[in-house]
Amino acid sequence: MNTARILQWPQEVTDDLPRALWSAAEIAEATGGTLRGGDFRLSGVATDSREVLEGHLFVAMRGEAMDGHRFVEGAVQRGAGAAIVERPIDHPHVLVEDSFVALQALGRAARARVSPEAVIIGVTGSVGKTSVKEAIFAALDRASRGNAHRSVKSYNNHVGVPLSLARMPARSRYGIFEMGMNHAGEIDALTRQVRPHIAVITTIAPAHIEMLGSEEAIADAKAEIFAGLEGRANAQGVVRPGVAIIPADSPHFPRLKAAAEACGARIISFGTARHADVRLLDTVPAAGGGSLVTIEMGAKTADMRRLCYTVAAAGEHWVINSLAVMACVRAAGADLGAAGLALAEMEGLAGRGARTTIATADSGRALLIDESYNANPASMRSTLAMLGQIPAFDGIPVARRIAVLGAMKELGDFAPALHAQLAAPLAEAGVDVALLVGDEMRSLAEELGKSNRSALGKGPLFAHCHTAGEAAAWLGTFGLANGDAILVKGSNSVGLGALVAQLAGKGNGC
Repeated sequence: MNTARILQWPQEVTDDLPRALWSAAEIAEATGGTLRGGDFRLSGVATDSREVLEGHLFVAMRGEAMDGHRFVEGAVQRGAGAAIVERPIDHPHVLVEDSFVALQALGRAARARVSPEAVIIGVTGSVGKTSVKEAIFAALDRASRGNAHRSVKSYNNHVGVPLSLARMPARSRYGIFEMGMNHAGEIDALTRQVRPHIAVITTIAPAHIEMLGSEEAIADAKAEIFAGLEGRANAQGVVRPGVAIIPADSPHFPRLKAAAEACGARIISFGTARHADVRLLDTVPAAGGGSLVTIEMGAKTADMRRLCYTVAAAGEHWVINSLAVMACVRAAGADLGAAGLALAEMEGLAGRGARTTIATADSGRALLIDESYNANPASMRSTLAMLGQIPAFDGIPVARRIAVLGAMKELGDFAPALHAQLAAPLAEAGVDVALLVGDEMRSLAEELGKSNRSALGKGPLFAHCHTAGEAAAWLGTFGLANGDAILVKGSNSVGLGALVAQLAGKGNGC
């Protein structure tokens, strides 16, 4: 009887799809290239020879400063099974005229070959897009038992998006792709490659305002993601329009909504506003950190429900992020319970909220919060507020709150005012020590100097350094002590990631 049941096991759409990521013939057909050096099957794709693993395809591209063809031999030594190249090599390869164009073609082929039942999701926003992308992936990967795919790290530009598409297995049930920009038109090009069924905008803030000039222009640039939206057929064969998930609390909500409507999207909003389709009802601190969240979904529909779940990552911004995640999971028709479990287990990412307990010179412990990958005014305010709300860690009451803040880049003429405005959130968070890093932080140092010279004298102790190395030396002299909570946040180019690594690795070195 067991044999009979096995024979009657229902066939799934993905059963006829290949298990290898790419075959030689598939790559040649997708790119229009010429296959040389024999047949092969590959398990991955890389454009950086340092990322190549056994059985990968290496795409050798020419850049402004570097020619990837110089690294073909190194990629082969690391295990590359074949390469896409613009000139013949003595290894299995597909010869093309332009490797970057070939990578784009491979990405389009990967997108085209997934099952019609697969759900493709695009994520963008000024703040939180990588974290939300990772949370959506964690939720859908759990719900699909490992059949979700996403762009890794912050591979969200003109190279990262087609690379992430080319890495998507044909059997994927979900694909989640991050899209970034610093100029108008960039997301439009990316979303037409991804062709998402669901497009998520996390928030709008003055990131990259130097290139775009206003928050309205930033909102318009982010809304380009809706241009690639595609409808998806339900179980009855009825095609429903693509879904736009947008922040209800944003002052740019009407602008985003209008852009989504112009693209024929079905709109789902999230936030605290009464009109939000996925609305925050209540949040309280959870045991051990994070938040216990209660939300209402679909209040305007017959399928209204309330959910209560835990978000492991700390901060009010993560509470709002979780609403976007839940909205996306529901729009994808996936398991909300699995999403709740994923959020309860997912802590901060490296460079984006990861927490480490480090040793201090007085034989105590300090909490290190790594937000060193990115920074803009909105994310600075959110993370400073989070720092101010930490009562204790590992059972140790917070003694001093220390903020190491790196410069916020790409703010143009707005930079001095936007940096100076961080004085207020520093005070509101009760920060005891502010270490400012980078030339752009001079305006904040001057603002804090004014506060400390006032009659009230309530400003934090502060210092201004030009480089991350100087900041490390200052902290070494200052000395960390038991109960310190240290937030390290700045734009990636400031180099505060090295400071985090030094603190986490040496512990008592500062």
